[in-house]
Amino acid sequence: MALTIIANIIAKDDKIDLVKSELIKLINTTRAEEGCINYDLHQDNEKPAHFTFYENWTSRELWQTHMANNHLADYMAATEGAVVSFTLNEMTKIG
Repeated sequence: MALTIIANIIAKDDKIDLVKSELIKLINTTRAEEGCINYDLHQDNEKPAHFTFYENWTSRELWQTHMANNHLADYMAATEGAVVSFTLNEMTKIG
């Protein structure tokens, strides 16, 4: 069963460009990973510090493999102190 991930990232107001550029770096690498159906980054039109990834994976196991990859660790290191909050929801499509 496919897994949907909704990840919300809120950047510090003075770090929006840094966080955005680091998030963009994740896209192509992640889309090439086994199990990735889609990996789409969005930025709020009214609150530009708010970013959302909408992701779909073929399985939770392959998503967990993604979460352990080096490019995510690199992102975390590059944005340390630049993110106000990060929330992640694992979801299942029901309709």
